[in-house]
Amino acid sequence: MTAVEDRVAAPPIPTPVRPRRRGFWTDIRFFLGVGLIVASIAGVWAVVALSRQTAPVYAAAHTIVPGDAMTTADFTVVDVSLGRSGDAYLAPGATLDGLVATRTIGAGELVPIAAAAPAAQSETTTVVVHSSVTVPSGVVAGTAVDLWAAMPTEDGGYATPSVLVAAATVVSVTHDDSMIGGGADAVELVIPRADVAAALAAIAADAELSVVPAGGR
Repeated sequence: MTAVEDRVAAPPIPTPVRPRRRGFWTDIRFFLGVGLIVASIAGVWAVVALSRQTAPVYAAAHTIVPGDAMTTADFTVVDVSLGRSGDAYLAPGATLDGLVATRTIGAGELVPIAAAAPAAQSETTTVVVHSSVTVPSGVVAGTAVDLWAAMPTEDGGYATPSVLVAAATVVSVTHDDSMIGGGADAVELVIPRADVAAALAAIAADAELSVVPAGGR
């Protein structure tokens, strides 16, 4: 057989067939990626929508001190976004009958439900004392003060002053010019009921009482 015949008789070399590429829409990773993107967008939308939801709650219209009876006149209604913590604050529609403040609530502060209690459960009451020294101008309603007392002695003097009531809360301060000796500051204080007897005894004994900002402020 000649070389020419040999070339003719040889079978042709088959051309390799390349596998057909699948479309990207048939790849499970594509759908997983799309799902993650959609979930991310939905999550962001939910957070934004939740942050825009507001609810009406009470805010103090003025400083409320412990023992003050709570009425709607003491509050203003504000719309705020509190999320799940909204149930922790007093809101319009809440029953206020017989409730008193259990701590100082500053003007403009949202009113927590925990800061109110029935009057029968209140552990504080108010007394009015006349300070023998001028009350600093910074002492206003809501200020924490210590009530100091110097008890009279048998020789007509006074014993060394000591704290009679610690961390009382000021309700009001009034300068009484009618008091003998140039006037004195009448201070209404919220004090624990446990300290009432000692305070009244000091007043009855004509002790020298002084109202001093708590902590020496």
